[in-house]
Amino acid sequence: MRESNGAVRVGVYVCHCGSNIGAIVDCKAVAEYAAGLLHVAVARDYKYMCSDPGQELIQKDIEEHKLNRIVVASCSPHLHENTFRVATAKAGLNPYYLTMVNIREHDSWVHTDRAAATEKAKDLVRGAVRRVVLQRPLEKGRVPIDPKVLVVGGGIAGIHAALTLANAGKKVYLVEREPTIGGHMAMFDKTFPTLDCAACILTPKMSTVKNHPNITLWTYSEVESVSGYVGNYDVKVRRRTRYINEDLCSGCQECIAACVFKEPKFPDEFNQRLGKRKPIYLPFPQAVPQTPVIDPETCIEFKTGKCKKTCLEACADRHAIDFKLTDTVEEIRVGTIIVCTGFQAYDARRSPQFGYGIYPNVYTSLEIERLVNAAGPTAGEVVLRDGKTVPKSIGIIHCVGSRDENANRWCSRVCCMYSLKLAHLLKEHTDAEIFNFYIDMRTPGKSFEEFYQRLLNEGVHFIRGKVAEVTDWAADPSEEGKLVLRVEDTLLGVVRRIPVDMVVLSVGLEPHADAQDVRRMFNMTCSNEGFFLERHPKLAPVNTFTDGVFLAGCCQGPKDIPDTVAQAGAAAAEAMALIDAGYVEQEPNVAYVIEEDCSGCKTCIPMCPYSAITFREQDKKAEVNAVLCKGCGTCVAACPSGSIQQRLFEDDELFEELEGVLIHA
Repeated sequence: MRESNGAVRVGVYVCHCGSNIGAIVDCKAVAEYAAGLLHVAVARDYKYMCSDPGQELIQKDIEEHKLNRIVVASCSPHLHENTFRVATAKAGLNPYYLTMVNIREHDSWVHTDRAAATEKAKDLVRGAVRRVVLQRPLEKGRVPIDPKVLVVGGGIAGIHAALTLANAGKKVYLVEREPTIGGHMAMFDKTFPTLDCAACILTPKMSTVKNHPNITLWTYSEVESVSGYVGNYDVKVRRRTRYINEDLCSGCQECIAACVFKEPKFPDEFNQRLGKRKPIYLPFPQAVPQTPVIDPETCIEFKTGKCKKTCLEACADRHAIDFKLTDTVEEIRVGTIIVCTGFQAYDARRSPQFGYGIYPNVYTSLEIERLVNAAGPTAGEVVLRDGKTVPKSIGIIHCVGSRDENANRWCSRVCCMYSLKLAHLLKEHTDAEIFNFYIDMRTPGKSFEEFYQRLLNEGVHFIRGKVAEVTDWAADPSEEGKLVLRVEDTLLGVVRRIPVDMVVLSVGLEPHADAQDVRRMFNMTCSNEGFFLERHPKLAPVNTFTDGVFLAGCCQGPKDIPDTVAQAGAAAAEAMALIDAGYVEQEPNVAYVIEEDCSGCKTCIPMCPYSAITFREQDKKAEVNAVLCKGCGTCVAACPSGSIQQRLFEDDELFEELEGVLIHA
C-alpha cells in the first residue's frame, strides 16, 4: 500500500441498522477485525450509526483520537452519505475524508450465511480503509441562482405552481402551448368527490394568473431550447402567432361574429370534436387570455387569399388583426424550471373491441365531460350522436387503456372515481339506467369510499368483470337497435349480455406523444411507462436528476387534482428554496480532463447523459463543465486514453480498494 503524507488515523464504524445488518452480519466481529488493520486508530460497532448518538460518537472520536479519515460500514450511501459528511465536518474534518461501505444492500440483504456475510463485510471494510487513506480533501463549489422561474404547462399544476411563486414575490414565466391555460381541468363539468364546479374553482385562478404582476403569461407558445445549468438556464420560447395582436385585442369577440362563416363549420378540438367552431375562435368562454385565434388551416384568407376579411372590418378601430404576423422567439434566463406538461388521454381506437370509432354511440369519458357541461356543444343536454335521442340506458367501462397487457399496464388512478362521477352526472341529466363495469373498485382517497356508497344508494348498477366486447349484434329482439356489452360477471360466475343505448369508455392517462422530446430538452429521464422520472420516489418526488428542474402533475405519473395541486406546491417550494438561498452548492466529485493526455477523440461527448462535456476547437481538447457534471463516471469509463478522471473516484483510490477487498490479510 502506498503511504500518504503525514500520520493517517482512521476511525471505522460498523452499524447494525437494527436487525437489517445485525441479523446476518456479526458487526462486533467486523469492528474487532477492523481495529487490527493498518492505520486504524479506532473501530466501533453501534446499533444505529445514523442516529444523533451515533453521529456524536464519530465527532467525539475525531476530536479525542485525532482521526483524519472515517469509514462507516452501514447502508446505502444514497441515504446517509450526506449525514455522515455533515457529522465529520462538524468535528472540523474535511467531509471528503469519509468513505462508506454498503454492508446492507451489498451484504446482509443478499446473503443468508452469517459466517460468510461477516467475512464479506470484513473484506469490504478492509478495502474501504485502504481507499480512504488516499482520498483527497475537496471543497463544494457555489453557483449563483437567477431568481426567475420558468413554469412549463398551464394546467392546474402549472397555474398553482406559478401563483405560489408569484405570491411569494418571485418572477415567473408561464408557458402553455395551447391558446388558453386551464388544461384538462377546464374541460370538466364537476370534480369528484365533492362535485364542485370545475370552472368555479379554476377560472378565478386563471384570471389571477393573467393579471398577476409577477407572472409573464405566454400561451400558444412552446419551449424551443434549453441550455445552461442550475441557476442559469438560457431558454428560447417560440410564440406562435394568433394573427391577432394580444396587446391590441380587447376580447370583444366581434371578429368571431363577423367571420364570413356565419355558422361554425370545423371540428372543435376543445369540445372533443363534438361541436363546431369557426376559423377564428376562442376555445371556451372563460379562456385566458381572451384573445381569439385564427386557424390558418381553415381560414379562407390563408387557403385562397380571397376572403372578404369581414373580421378585419369588425376590428377596424383596434387594428388587432394582422394576417402578416409571424412567430416570434423570446430569449430568457431563469434559475429554476418546473415542468407541468400534463398527460394525454388514451386513444380508445387502440382497443377496437370496445367499438369506439365503429359505433357512433360509443363515447370517451372526456366527450361525456363536454356533453354534461352547460358550456359544451349541447349546452349540457345529453343526447346521442343523432342530436335528439336521450339515452335510457348507459354502460360505463372502466380501465380502458389501463391495467391492460395489450395497452398500458399501469393503473391510471383516477378512472374509478371519475367513472362514478360521470355515472352520477349522467343519471342526473338523463335519469337513465347506469351500469358500471369494473375490474376492481379503487377508492383510496379522502371521502372517495363515501362517494362510492352514494352511487350505490342512487341505484347505479355495478358489475365486476372486464368487458370482452361491445357489439351491435342482437341475440334476441330486446337487443335490437342497442349496443350490447358482453361481460363475465365474476361475482355471479356467469357471462352476461347487457344492452344499452350509450357506452362510455373510461380512458386512462398516459404520457404525451412528445414526452421523449421534452425529456431530452430538459435533460430529464423517463420511467419505463414514459412518465418523467423523479429523483427519488419518497425522498425527492418532485426533483429530477437535473439540478434546478422540478416536476409537478400528471407528467410525473397519473394523479387526481388534489394530489396534482399538492405536488405543484411542493415543486414551487423546492424552486423557492434555491432562489432564497441565492446559490446552490455543487458536489466536488466531478470529472475532469488531464489535458496533456487528451487526444481529442470526442468519445466522451456523446456518452455524457448531462451534456456536461464540450470540445475546445482551439486546442482540440475535451472540457468538463463542473456545474453540469453529476459525477456518474460514464465518461471516465468511456475514455480510451484514460485522460478523464473523477474526483473521489481516482484510479489509485479505486485500485487500492479493489486490492484491499480481493486480497485477504
